[in-house]
Formats: sequence, structure tokens, C-alpha cells
Amino acid sequence: MPAPRSARRRVAPLLLLLPLVGAAAVAAEPKVPVVMAFYATPLEEPWNMVIHRALQIEEEAGKISYAWKDNLAGMPAMAAAIRAGLAARPDMIVADAADGDAEIRALAAANPGVKFVIGTATTPQQPNLSIFDSDLAEPAYLCGILAGSLTKSGVVGVVCGKTEPHVNRTINAFIAGAHDAGPGVKVKVTFIDSWFDPPKAKAAAEAQIAAGADVIYAEREGAIAAAREKGVVAFGNLVDQFEEAPECVITGPVWNMTPLADYIVKQAGAGFISAEDLQDFSTLARGGAGLAPFHGWEAKLPPEVLDLVREKDRALKAGLMTLRPDTSVPRGD
Repeated sequence: MPAPRSARRRVAPLLLLLPLVGAAAVAAEPKVPVVMAFYATPLEEPWNMVIHRALQIEEEAGKISYAWKDNLAGMPAMAAAIRAGLAARPDMIVADAADGDAEIRALAAANPGVKFVIGTATTPQQPNLSIFDSDLAEPAYLCGILAGSLTKSGVVGVVCGKTEPHVNRTINAFIAGAHDAGPGVKVKVTFIDSWFDPPKAKAAAEAQIAAGADVIYAEREGAIAAAREKGVVAFGNLVDQFEEAPECVITGPVWNMTPLADYIVKQAGAGFISAEDLQDFSTLARGGAGLAPFHGWEAKLPPEVLDLVREKDRALKAGLMTLRPDTSVPRGD
């Protein structure tokens, strides 16, 4: 998942602005906006699939007309695909700026009547480019607590993509959770320098397991395969990956883009153009992030560990506990 990504600004005031579009607009027949999405990596990369599924749900509900292209590695390919898509006069462009965003910003500036919603970018651009990303730091912290509590070897492994603020924040939160649960726990961190290279991620996990890790956080696709083959437990990432290895995947941080998709589709249908930081949608409190189902693992885990995780989950959702955002490069132990 690309130069996966993931401060925050309040967007609630914009919800108050939507009714001010005007009585004529309210009385008009609701518009079904045309939405085009552009993905830098193959569609099956979990980050893509979260976005894709959220937009499919909007289309199935009759709220949008949806088209997409994937595997657009490199900014020239991404920019060319978006440029070609703009010829069809879409209402909204959703794109991944994993390989840079200068060209996308130029296209947005040249098409002020089109709503651009860009993942992994750092700042909005007036009048029409908003930014979003997954933010899995909170559920990753909860998984870290589980990992630090469950390891018998005292060594936990993390296989991740590229060093980037969104990923760094997530991994550092996981490490913090592991250390909070077990101060003596060592966390090994391996970056594979790719957003989607399952064989490389698997090899990295195998090396960590050979070095003593008995718990793996598979931040990248492929690491779960190594955990399955070597018989250690694992955490998935972004989507529920239990089915990949039911015998070893306990849970994992998951991203839910539905709250954000509902918001931007409603704006597009009303013809509302804006430039916002939308990353606040990806939190536990707003339902944009959480833990994947345990699928029966509750019965296998120590009750006191589950109680601790649930207590921390409630505190984070209620705002009684906050995590210090740490976007520095994770070093491990």
C-alpha cells in the first residue's frame, strides 16, 4: 500500500454549510455524481481495496457512478490516467499520491470545477483539492498491547513498506503498545521499501522469525504467509485478513472509509467544492478505524489481556486517552 499515508483539522463546520447551497439546489433532482478513482498499485493491495469497496458501496446504493484504474506506478502514469479521465468530465477524482503529488495538484488547479480527493498528500490546495489517508495508529497501539502480552520469546516483528509519516506513526504506536504491555519486549522493524511486494515481505518476516520473533505485525501483504508457515501468530493490516491464515491471524488494525466516502459523495452530489484535511475521519471515535474481528480468538486469549485492550479502546474512543503522534522513522530495538 503505497507512500501509504496517513494534524487533524475539524471538518464538522462544513457539514453546517451544506444546507446553505440554496433552496433551489435542495429542490432540484439529486445528482448522481461521476467518481473516478486512480490507484498506484494493483487493486488487491489492501489500502486500495478499502477505498474501492467504500466507493462500490456508494455506487450500489445509487449515489454515484464509479470507474477506476489501478497499477499506475510512477507519477507519469498516474497523471496521464487522470488527464485522460478528466476528458469524461467527472465530478470527483479520488487518487493516490504515493509517488508524489505535484502533477495531481497542477491538474486540480487547471480543473477547479472538479472535486479532487487525494490520498497520502500532506496539505489541501484551494479551491478544490482535499486530502485523506488511513490513520491506524490507535488500533495499532491496541495490537501492540496484544503482541507485547502474548510473546513468549520476548521478540516481536514488524514488516512494513516504506518510511513515510503515515506508516511511521502506525508502527511507532504499535511499538509503544508492545512496550507498555511488556517493558522488556524487543521489537524488530523491517522496511521492504515497497508498497506491494508480497515475496519480499514474506522473506522479511521469515528473517525476523529466524531471529526469534514469535509474533508478526504484517503491515505489508505477504508477511502473514511466513507466519502461517512458521507457526507463529500474526496481526493483519488495513483489512480483515483472518481468512489468509485462521490459525495464526488474531486481529489487526482495519481502516473503514465508509464515513469519509459518505461525506465526500454527499458533497459531490450537492456540487460542493472544497479543500479540506479529511484525515480526522480515520479515527476510532469516528468509526474510520478499529480492530478486525477476533473470529473466536477471544476464547484463546488471556481474559486479562482482552480486558486491558477493551479498556484502552474505550478510553481512546471517549477521548480519555490520546496517543502522541510520532512520525519519526521507527528504529526498533
